[in-house]
Amino acid sequence: MVAEDQSNVISFLQELGGTNGIKKIETHISYVFLIGNGAFKVKRAVKLPYVDFSTPELRLKACWKELVLNVVTAPGLYLGVRKIMRGQDGRLQFDEGDELVDAVVEMVRLDPEALFDRMAVTGRLTAELMTRTARMIARFHRGARPIHQSSGSANIAGVLQTNAAGFATSGVFAADELETFEREFEEKLSVHAALLDAREAAGKVMRCHGDLHLRNICVMNGEPRLFDCIEFNDQIATVDKLYDVAFLLMDLWHRGFPEFANLVANRYLDEVDDEDGFVLLPYFMAIRAAVRAHVVATQIADSSAELTGKLATEARSYFDLARSLIVMQPPRLIAIGGLSGAGKTTIAEVLAPQFGAPPGARIVESDRIRKAMHGVEAEERLGPAAYRPEVSDKVYGEMARRTLTIVRAGGSAVAAAVFDRAPNRSRIEAVAREAGVPCTAVWLDAKTSSLRRRVTSRTASPSDADVEVLARQLVAGTSGVTWERVDAERDANDIARMILDLQYV
Repeated sequence: MVAEDQSNVISFLQELGGTNGIKKIETHISYVFLIGNGAFKVKRAVKLPYVDFSTPELRLKACWKELVLNVVTAPGLYLGVRKIMRGQDGRLQFDEGDELVDAVVEMVRLDPEALFDRMAVTGRLTAELMTRTARMIARFHRGARPIHQSSGSANIAGVLQTNAAGFATSGVFAADELETFEREFEEKLSVHAALLDAREAAGKVMRCHGDLHLRNICVMNGEPRLFDCIEFNDQIATVDKLYDVAFLLMDLWHRGFPEFANLVANRYLDEVDDEDGFVLLPYFMAIRAAVRAHVVATQIADSSAELTGKLATEARSYFDLARSLIVMQPPRLIAIGGLSGAGKTTIAEVLAPQFGAPPGARIVESDRIRKAMHGVEAEERLGPAAYRPEVSDKVYGEMARRTLTIVRAGGSAVAAAVFDRAPNRSRIEAVAREAGVPCTAVWLDAKTSSLRRRVTSRTASPSDADVEVLARQLVAGTSGVTWERVDAERDANDIARMILDLQYV
């Protein structure tokens, strides 16, 4: 409901534009006024079940909170908080006067083309940018504060209750389909309850961003920035950190970018080593889709007739996505071996979005694990000592451990490494047997000239293998490899399709 009239404040801000004018953007809880190179964000004077901006004092407090929370992930975007005061003459002005009337968050005006949702539409999202974004989110979560208020399952149950209440106010969906829909989510909550509770006890429920979709990520000064987090309700923003990431994954999947959703999930997990939670991502993505479905559906009541049909279609698309995401998929393990330069990483990244439950399979790579064990970025080169036999044995052991964690919990995985030694091939095969999941093991064969060319042309790669390493591998030979031989000279997409069609062993 509207608590008070803000027309005078709106007029005051509109006058700041002078003859150049301004642009006003409205959301359900705020106004944003774009003036020149700057922007002023005003909290709407509303009081809703999840937010109270009904007085100037509450809005001022919320402005300060928004500033404090967002400067962490969007440095340079948020400039400060300005009070709107009324003087004795009745005029409004910034920061001077006798009576607090309102408050604004002052920001730099963003170029709309720098928003990730716009970049998605225009085809400007890249794997390199999404990798940097995943790493930034991981850094943000590492600095976030764990909060212990209730169990992990109770936290998610609260989200499901909010969803149910939201759907109840909408006429887009039939009562019988909502009943089935909500029952499915409750059943899956029971399946995941123990894991959710264990994660909360381990400190993985924290004060997160809360609204991490593409429109709330931008590029500033060449770097990805997260902004516009949920500041108005700590309960909504206090979630499992993987549920926070799941909003971005769902948004990418919904917009038709499964390869980026899979990439972000994998690069994020590479940073945080949170394999036990991987199996939760499809459920978390489904809940995020359900949230969007009911939010869009409830907007119809306040929309024009021409927008009603569009919003109903959009709400239905999220609803249908949620129902598809909640369907559990059987786990599968694909192991990929081959000499340096055979294309293991490329094939793994093409394969991973195409099997298993969304966002696809977890990629477990020896090169990335080796770098993580030495505390460096995946693209940073390591010295010869990092490749001693005893170190490599630890790397393959860690690969097996992580892969077993994933597939035993019900997730799918791609394990990619040279696998030139029989014990390491046996070790990854044993993972599938122990977990009771089907395994497809392939060996990528390529011409020696191709291997040399690929190794020498690498840039910013997790692999440190050079032509000398390749030469030693070639001398050792691959005659003892019994895995399915695949011609690595073919197109990567063709290779991936062939691997997916191979029989399980």
